Amino acid sequence: MHPRTARTLRSAAAVATVAALALTAACSSSSSSSASKAPADPTKPVTITVWTGQDVNPEKLLEGLAKQFHDAHPNVTVDISPGAPTTDQLLPKLTAAFTSGTYPDISYNFGSWATQMQLSGRTLDITDKVKDPAVKWEEFPPAARQTATPNGHVIGFPAVVDNLALMFNRKLFKAAGVAEPTNSWTWDDFRAAAKKLTDPSKNVYGTAYSVSGTEDTTWHFWPLLWQKGGSVLTSDNSKSAFDSAAGVAALTFLQQMAVNDKSVYLSQDDQKYADLFKSGLIGMIMSGPWQLSDNVSANLDYGVTYLPSFDGTSHQTISGPDIWTLYDHHDADRAYWSYQFAQWLTSEQTDPKFNLATGNLPLRISEAASPEFQAYAKQYPGAQTLLDNLTNATTARPTVPGYVGLSQAVGQAIAKVLQGQGDPASALKDAAKAADVALAQAD
Repeated sequence: MHPRTARTLRSAAAVATVAALALTAACSSSSSSSASKAPADPTKPVTITVWTGQDVNPEKLLEGLAKQFHDAHPNVTVDISPGAPTTDQLLPKLTAAFTSGTYPDISYNFGSWATQMQLSGRTLDITDKVKDPAVKWEEFPPAARQTATPNGHVIGFPAVVDNLALMFNRKLFKAAGVAEPTNSWTWDDFRAAAKKLTDPSKNVYGTAYSVSGTEDTTWHFWPLLWQKGGSVLTSDNSKSAFDSAAGVAALTFLQQMAVNDKSVYLSQDDQKYADLFKSGLIGMIMSGPWQLSDNVSANLDYGVTYLPSFDGTSHQTISGPDIWTLYDHHDADRAYWSYQFAQWLTSEQTDPKFNLATGNLPLRISEAASPEFQAYAKQYPGAQTLLDNLTNATTARPTVPGYVGLSQAVGQAIAKVLQGQGDPASALKDAAKAADVALAQAD
């Protein structure tokens, strides 16, 4: 599993409210700001600071790219560093920096922090700039664009994109005499196959689901909710909306598989089921690009398809995009070059040198034709399907400060139901009450 992406989707949301109150207190403004009205002078010497939040190897790649940018623009010095020992620690570091005025021009942010960053009043508003056709903003996946646009303000560029797809073990399917999944599968097809694949005598399960109660439990549920026509939040983001007929139907489906069919391995943590899948003991899992390297390393004969659908057409999935957030220092020159660097870094020409080199999916669908992606797809079967699947990630996971409390409430409810300790309607009703408290407290 790719460490950066795994943190994004699973545990990063838990960091999102740690510094929320301090962040609010540190900043008096409640909206993204614009740079100084004085025009920029692109020829002046300028230094921009970038906090990457990356581990050693990705950091070295970014440092090399920053040098390339400097070579092309000698008057621009890119002061690039991790900014904090881990990505998680960037949030409190930014909070402190907002107070002292030492915050960077650009910082890597988990997508779950986007709304907090925008509400800080420290971010640049580049909404009008990305409308320039040369930016090719529409090439970024819908969920990534939404995440970078909290409260209608574009505050940066997508940095990492991913999604959930269905991965399956070809050997187990062949042994069970079951036809392999396709991109047109329904959840009924999925359920039927899981039942046939399950073999208690061999400790083989058709599929798996985490019942740790963490974000890993919760975010696997959102695509089913969305496919049923449900929403996580109300339209104004003030209250939960998952306690609905759609939510109950989605959770009931999972309950029937886990409790009635007993075809679901209930993983008590967020890693065991992935390990069992690559070991050949689970037929299908919902996973993403971080799983590819593990599959290949284990010499697993596997395939990848879109998530099944309830209606036969909507294969909606989820993505957990991270972003490069741009910050305002009321300096037109710094704002100009921060934007230029971020645009260049996420361009079709430059992005493969970072994301594909670190095992991530490319940011743009247009990168599918690049030599770097062709090599990546050859090394990791299923990569093309995962790239294509980005178009099914049409809804962004909420980035509101109260999401962490909401996620915990939902995750615990799902875990309870799948372990046969409650019914979907009551569990989601209780979770909604707890989620609304968390949302109100974070407001």
